Amino acid sequence: MADKAARVIELVLAIALIGAVLLNFVNVVGRYGFGWGFIAADELQTYIMVYLAFLGAAVASWRGLHLRMDVLALRLPAGMQKMLSILELLLIVILCSLVTWVALNYVQQMFSLGAKSQNAQIPMWIPHIAIPAGFGLMVIFTILKFKKSR
Repeated sequence: MADKAARVIELVLAIALIGAVLLNFVNVVGRYGFGWGFIAADELQTYIMVYLAFLGAAVASWRGLHLRMDVLALRLPAGMQKMLSILELLLIVILCSLVTWVALNYVQQMFSLGAKSQNAQIPMWIPHIAIPAGFGLMVIFTILKFKKSR
């Protein structure tokens, strides 16, 4: 199930990246070719990149593609490696849960204030929810990975 969810997220992010590139292309052609530009293009592209970063990090964590400093860990005995792996998973769950909780509180504040972006007038809770979504998915994927390893 997590593999399918990661694949769906990856496909949605790929489509979003293509959309951002097309938006940039249209904006450049419009600005330099016809003297008009889409004023909210830069803002939208930035928000797409935020989603790419945080949701992409969740997919990378599920697939084990995140950066690790494991040179020393690989030289430990098997039992120590297993304990270190469990400690690592526990720390990921704790820290990512904390970030998720803090970010959700911030998103709630943005929602309550009704804050909107300057150019596109996008409610600011929409781009900010990428952070708790990404970290929340990392928590879920890490718990699933732990259950899978047992």
